[in-house]
Amino acid sequence: MTQISIAHHQEQLQAKRATLLAQIAELRGGTISRVEAAAQHLEELQDRDAQATTERETEFALEEHELHELALIDAALARIQAGTYGECTDCGVDILEARLNVAPEAPRCINCQEKVEKAGRKYP
Repeated sequence: MTQISIAHHQEQLQAKRATLLAQIAELRGGTISRVEAAAQHLEELQDRDAQATTERETEFALEEHELHELALIDAALARIQAGTYGECTDCGVDILEARLNVAPEAPRCINCQEKVEKAGRKYP
């Protein structure tokens, strides 16, 4: 992988990270966490327990997804710094440039990712 290509992916990752952090902040209502925002919202919904429970579970699921996505981006940025970006974290082969163009945070080659998905692992 060329230095130009790595620099391009680093820019993509930093842009995705900034966008994700802005999205998290907006959805959380600024400086409070999603859990705090959900708790405030739940107070308003005391009469509707079922709806409140569903909304709380949705908030936690969104939080988990966003944090996972952020962790993938941060791990990819760390691999750039370590000089291992573009190598599969499982088998060490080069990840196809086309894959990194679509998902610059991808930690694995297609073959290893398929194995992970078939095994039912949720996270890297």
